[in-house]
Amino acid sequence: MISLKFDNKAFIKEMNNIMEYSAGFVDGVKSGKTEFLNNIGPDIAEIASNFIDVNANVSPQTLHHVYEWAKVGSPGARLFDISYSVSGNGLSFKNNFKQSQTVSNGSSTPFYEKARIMEDGIAIIIKPKKAQALVFDIGGEKVFTRGTVVVDHPGGNVQGEFENVFDLFFSRYFTQSFLKSSGLHNYFSNPVVYKANLRKGKSSGRSAGINTGYNWVIGARVGKS
Repeated sequence: MISLKFDNKAFIKEMNNIMEYSAGFVDGVKSGKTEFLNNIGPDIAEIASNFIDVNANVSPQTLHHVYEWAKVGSPGARLFDISYSVSGNGLSFKNNFKQSQTVSNGSSTPFYEKARIMEDGIAIIIKPKKAQALVFDIGGEKVFTRGTVVVDHPGGNVQGEFENVFDLFFSRYFTQSFLKSSGLHNYFSNPVVYKANLRKGKSSGRSAGINTGYNWVIGARVGKS
């Protein structure tokens, strides 16, 4: 007769540890979420800025207002700054327009609030400050006026164009292309460390799971697959 001895207590303990390891892994991922988001926030903000630069180079007539004069699409001439914040809802991004430091042809001072005024389509009023008349160059001819001049669409037809590209990145490009091209989708689809540390989980249980999950999620980086 064949006789087998089965250590029931050891088996139950091992299975309980595996279950605790799995639960700990999930909790570790949750606890590392904030650090992970803070890690990738700057990368996403810069990638979004680069996305806007590319669109500006393709269509300078619609995005020239968010760059210094004659430097459309240049990263060093941006009049916008995309920042991020982390909350319980995840990552949030917003833009702040910066003041222009350069002057356009025919002017002696920077255009105050250039990016914001043009993006919002705010009309501007120009009137003589010290001189008795304003002088404009229209079609190669000098035009003089003693009255005020109202410019309804400074910068041309650019109202809302920055917002459109900003929304395009986060509403379409981010979900359809960025997550895959950045490697993040593949990284989170293959938690190989879970299996790699399973043996440790069998003996250490929850503590091993928490440590594994936490280190895995904070180790995610843009460009890392």
